[in-house]
This record gives sequence, C-alpha cells and structure tokens, in this order.
Amino acid sequence: MALMTYAQAAAAALGEAMAADAKVVALGEDLGRGGVFGQYRGLQEQYGAHRIIDTPISESNIMGAAVGMALTGLRPVVEMRVIDFALCAIDEIVNQAAKNRFMFGGQGRVPLVMRLPIGIWSASAAQHSQSLEAWFAHIPGLVVVTPATPQDNHGLLRAALASGDPVVYMEHKELWAQQADVDTSLSIALGQARVARPGDDLTIVTWSRGVQPSLDAAQALAEAGVSAEVIDLRTLWPWDREAVLASAARTRRLLVVHEAVQVAGFGAEVAAAVAEALPGVRVKRLGAPRIPVGYSKPLEDQSRLTVDKVLLAARAVLA
Repeated sequence: MALMTYAQAAAAALGEAMAADAKVVALGEDLGRGGVFGQYRGLQEQYGAHRIIDTPISESNIMGAAVGMALTGLRPVVEMRVIDFALCAIDEIVNQAAKNRFMFGGQGRVPLVMRLPIGIWSASAAQHSQSLEAWFAHIPGLVVVTPATPQDNHGLLRAALASGDPVVYMEHKELWAQQADVDTSLSIALGQARVARPGDDLTIVTWSRGVQPSLDAAQALAEAGVSAEVIDLRTLWPWDREAVLASAARTRRLLVVHEAVQVAGFGAEVAAAVAEALPGVRVKRLGAPRIPVGYSKPLEDQSRLTVDKVLLAARAVLA
C-alpha cells in the first residue's frame, strides 16, 4: 500500500506497464513536462523521449499516428488533455480504432488506450468541461472506463493497457489531486462494478466524480434512517448489469446519478435496462441540464453535481 494521488496512481500504473513491455509508449502534448495534471510526471526522464513522446498540437494527427502504431504492434497510450479536444480526432477514434477489428475479420487489433479526461474543470467554461462518456459508450468496438478513485485509476489503467482493444479511458479533471492508499498489486477487471456502500432501501448507481456526492448523500440519508446502496460502475462498457439488477431487485428503487447532461446520458441506458428487466422498480435519473457549462460560478453551479441535488432526487424516489 502507498499513499498516492489520483494522478500519481495513473503514472505508477503506466510506468509499471512500460517497464514490463517495451512496446508500451505514450504520445501527446506536454507529456515531457509531466502532462497538464502531472499524470506523466517523471516518466520521460525514466523511459526517454522516444517512449514518452511530445507531439505537435494536432489531435487528429496524434490519434491517427497512435492507431497506426497499434496496428503495427505497439501499445500506445494517447493523451488528449481534455475530452473536449478529442472531438478533433473523432474520425480516427470512431471510424478507425473502433471498427478495425470488425472490418478486417480480426486480422488487425488496436491495443490503444485513449486518455480523454471528462467533467467540469472549475472556471474553464463550455469547451473544457464536458462529460461525453455516452457518445463513446454508443460506439461498437470501444471499451469505456471511468475511474473514480486513486485505487481504481491504478487498477483500471492496468486493465485497460492489458485489454488488447481500443479503450476510451476517462479520468475526471477535478479528481487529479484526490489522495488515498493504493494497493499496486490489486487487479481490477473491466466490467466489474464496486459496491461503494451497501444498503437496502435505495440503489444509487453512479461513476467518476458522481461517486463522492452520492456517498455523502447516502450518509445523510442514513442519519434519517434510510439505507442507500451506492454502486460505482467503474466501466460503462462493458457495464455490470448483473450487479445493478441484483441491487435494484432488492431495494425496488433506483437513482442513476451522473455529471453529464441528463438528456441521452448513459444513465438512460441503466434506467431502461432496470425498467425492462424489473417491472415495478421506481426509477429516476439525475444529470446536468442541457446547457453548456458556464464560466461564471453561478452558471457553472447549474451544471455541477452536488450532495443537495442527489438528496433531492433520492427523496423523490423514496416518496
């Protein structure tokens, strides 16, 4: 066990993979100085500029090069800085990386990890604060990962690097400094949810930065005599349908919580799956309004996920 930040945990996982396999490389802007959030700190000094590669500012070029690297046997990690910038590389992600294995009968594999940080980044406004996980969960061929803790940012990045398929790896922009003990020997399987808090009266399903407000809301509910179970999906594709259905079948109430815009968010997939499989379960979603994230704090707060918003939604399901 070691005390690490969310950023340090990811750097440790990547460093372990690079030490074990010379085919693992990373490319993107500002990696040599450690990355925007320190998630590559010390790696270029250790492994050299030929493996921690600084690139020009051209997201489509970066992603296209990485797809080519993957098809020729390397295991690239692509850093897009924030998911908003990855929209400049959407063709390479959706039409090249995701489809290659299918279109060519399995002759080619794309063992590529795309680090696309999601979520509100304080005072960074509409083009730096998006949560677009539902876009990528919709695309056949992509694995979608959303770590919420330092432990998961270590274990899930290890799993993503080992998967052999294109992985959209979505760290949250405001979790980098979060600190906790990390067991670097712990393996975490893709598609396996975590019960962050057990409960019997209400199931709260969430991921990424939604986990902590949901846990805080569950604690407040417990003080009022309500037992809420909090499930951290950890990966959105594949997602742990069995764990969610088992919990919802027991509690008969489901609240899905995410920071992304509620309209057509991934919460709708979870809610629909439960409603179809378990008639009679009360289902509610909580997401952001369908507005761009504002720069000013009052506007930004309209999009932010808070404990009070989770509590309000939870009480509506319980009523």
